[in-house]
Formats: sequence, C-alpha cells, structure tokens
Amino acid sequence: MLTLSHFSAVLVFATFASVVFGITQRTTPKAMVRYGLYCWVMFVGIVIAASWLMWFIRR
Repeated sequence: MLTLSHFSAVLVFATFASVVFGITQRTTPKAMVRYGLYCWVMFVGIVIAASWLMWFIRR
C-alpha cells in the first residue's frame, strides 16, 4: 500500500490539476505546456507559502 505525505499528495494533485487546466484553458500545445507549468508552480508555491504562514502563526 502506498502512503503519501501531505506534501507529496499536494505534488500529485498539482500535477494532475495543472495538466487538466493546461489542456482545457489553452488552444496551442506550446501554450498548454506553458500554462500547465505556470499553474503547477503557483499551486506548489502557494502551498509552501501557506505552510510557512501557518508555522509562524503557531509559534
């Protein structure tokens, strides 16, 4: 059985969601890849920023 940590679950979700967003929101393959990568970076970046914010609030 595969057990994911919270961060690895976020990475899996960000990957699949970004693929769907890239395919459905853009028309050309190059634009799809660029938008998918942009979405992935934003997903992961916001999660990291939110986790640091929660860590500072808890302290």
